[in-house]
Amino acid sequence: MNVAAAAETCDDVRDEIGTAVIGAGDLFETILTAVVGQGHVLLEDVPGTGKTLTARSLATALDLEFTRIQFTPDLLPADITGTHIYDEHAGEFSFEAGPIFANVVLADEINRAPPKTQAALLEAMGERQVSIGGETRELPDPFIVIATQNPVEQEGTFPLPEAQVDRFMIKTKMGYPDRDGDLELLDRRADRHSRTPTVESIVDRKSVLDLQAVPETISVDPAIRAYLVDVCRATREDDRVDVGISPRGLQRLFEASRARAVLADREYVAPEDVHTVVHPVLDHRIVLTTEAAVRGVDPRTIVEGAVNSVPVPSMGD
Repeated sequence: MNVAAAAETCDDVRDEIGTAVIGAGDLFETILTAVVGQGHVLLEDVPGTGKTLTARSLATALDLEFTRIQFTPDLLPADITGTHIYDEHAGEFSFEAGPIFANVVLADEINRAPPKTQAALLEAMGERQVSIGGETRELPDPFIVIATQNPVEQEGTFPLPEAQVDRFMIKTKMGYPDRDGDLELLDRRADRHSRTPTVESIVDRKSVLDLQAVPETISVDPAIRAYLVDVCRATREDDRVDVGISPRGLQRLFEASRARAVLADREYVAPEDVHTVVHPVLDHRIVLTTEAAVRGVDPRTIVEGAVNSVPVPSMGD
């Protein structure tokens, strides 16, 4: 699959998701950026904004196996990864796979489970494998986690560990639809008999794997690479920041920028690709100092300051 075909495929998938979910096109592009870049997505917003429907519609449009894990305070790690069960007839233990063994895994309301259970996803998201009972089991390919979380101010939520948050390539918000979106939502509901809208499959699993290989063909000029490095390093030098962008975060910004170039039908990364993904990729990785957190500093302003402090390279320099 070449860049032009990949860009057209992404357009078709985005449009198909839009037939079921009322939302801004740039939101779907942001999510697709993570899919093409082989990353994971964290969606934050209040209940009822369409996070679950978005994840399910994406899986259907990509024709991938989908599972949903409802995170609750009593959820155990084995409920996610699976466990060994003793078979009395065979006289031996057999492995019963958990819901993590799917192509698209929806971790719904992930911050309602305690940190130990949240951590069960760490190895899966980072290494695309799980270790159970001394055995390592590979997860399906492709493997995409779409986690939803309610705002941390809501009662009954646990903050995600920093290591967990860092595993998400992208964090974004659904947001409420505008007035026209709300009206369209009711119009669509009035025109169908089922409560849940449906979407059609646009591609198959092999095509998704081909699509994920395309960013490897995207060229990144040395000046753009230096730009990515300097922006990330600038976040570490801000005195309001306790932990700036890690090397993993830098790599994710590189990968997301290449994926965004694919969506834009471009065979090279331009500064605008970086600017499109920089906040979804970097904002959630910033750890503020205690003083800055108490003062209500927004991590977005940290990233914005870092971007503004580094001269934008001219293509061809």
